[in-house]
Amino acid sequence: MQNVTHLLKTRRFVPLFVTQFLGAFNDNLFRTAMVLLVIYGIYRSAEQEALFSAIAGLLFIAPFFLLSALSGQLADAYDKARIARAVKSAEIVIMLFGAAGLYFLNIPAMLVALTAMGIHSTFFGPIKYAILPQHLERDEVLGGTGLVEAGTYIAILGGTILGGLLVVQDPDGRYHAEYAALGVLLVAIAGRIAGQFIPAAPPSTEDSGTLNDPDLPRPGLDWHIVRASINLVKATMHVPRLFVAIMAISFFWAIGAVLAAQFPPLVKNVFGGDQSVATLFLAIFSIGVAVGSVIINRLLKGEVSARFAPMSALLMGACVLALYGLSISWTPYPELVGTRIFLEEPTGWPVVLSLFGVATFGGMFVVPLYAFLTTTVPKSETARTVAANNIVNAGAMVLSAVLLAGLLKLGVSVAQTLLLVAAGTIVSAWLGRKLHLACLEAGCA
Repeated sequence: MQNVTHLLKTRRFVPLFVTQFLGAFNDNLFRTAMVLLVIYGIYRSAEQEALFSAIAGLLFIAPFFLLSALSGQLADAYDKARIARAVKSAEIVIMLFGAAGLYFLNIPAMLVALTAMGIHSTFFGPIKYAILPQHLERDEVLGGTGLVEAGTYIAILGGTILGGLLVVQDPDGRYHAEYAALGVLLVAIAGRIAGQFIPAAPPSTEDSGTLNDPDLPRPGLDWHIVRASINLVKATMHVPRLFVAIMAISFFWAIGAVLAAQFPPLVKNVFGGDQSVATLFLAIFSIGVAVGSVIINRLLKGEVSARFAPMSALLMGACVLALYGLSISWTPYPELVGTRIFLEEPTGWPVVLSLFGVATFGGMFVVPLYAFLTTTVPKSETARTVAANNIVNAGAMVLSAVLLAGLLKLGVSVAQTLLLVAAGTIVSAWLGRKLHLACLEAGCA
């Protein structure tokens, strides 16, 4: 296994790692507190709750679809570290608004803050990945990407757990989240402090011979977001290896968006669990992706390759089918139960293990694909390539959210949506296989 733990002692990696860690932590602290507060403390309808989760996911991801082209152009045109600091400053303002929504139980205010956090993440996303090949050696990029992904999902775990804990229920049944409101503000401030130490990452002038492709997007700023998005996606997707990689990642996130949006409704309305069980599900998912990120780096020994992608996607699908089978055979309690009672059920631990398998194999699938995107294009074009990926990913996730909302309106149950996720993993496996074969032919893996 390539030893990349030394990166955790270097300034060229640690400030970025901490900054993105705190950003992911805060995203999930706020989102978890908001979703649990609304589902358990405000709404009283299974259909409303499932629809709210889908809408919240749609609002968070829509900015990626609309603004990724601009964010990628800016990241390639200006110092990435300076942009990161500006984005983290904006997070403090956003969380002031989000904290007010949590404190006053104001759903519109919470949704506005969630959308703004989507914009924040849209502009930070290309930086997070594109800065790695600029600060790391080529044989460190896969390991660095794995550490970022593992750190992100550990942050998701921490934010998810804390978000669940800080939504408090009083003896009279009332839910409130003023502690979560304070928490999101403090984490935003800490993220801004960490961002101050990211080393400079000015625009790269690299125009590498074998990696340079005349069809890749070229430098320059286009402030017309629709035209810029179309041109960026067309230029990037015209390159066959990038087309397959981006489509594989997009299918992964589309099915992941459906799965994540349904966790709280699935827990409450299928398994009969309270918010602590919903937090457990989200936490197990986060741990699993982090574990998968580490495992795939060990298996590939630092090599950027998609050879394990088909197997990982199919195993992920098998675990989703197992979760579906367990959900339709589950008999919920008359009242919502906590984690201890849930795990005492004979099928409680199999549910947890199935979910862990879904997440682990998902992490094994997606981490090498991100490393592939950042190492097979010149450094001067990395952010725009990641941005093009984010646009297509966002489009896929928006479509999946719309499809999910439509299916729920037509009467499809929360448990049955798991079958949609399982079907999606077959497409992901096929795309992963195509990417691996394309890389073998081109000598890029």
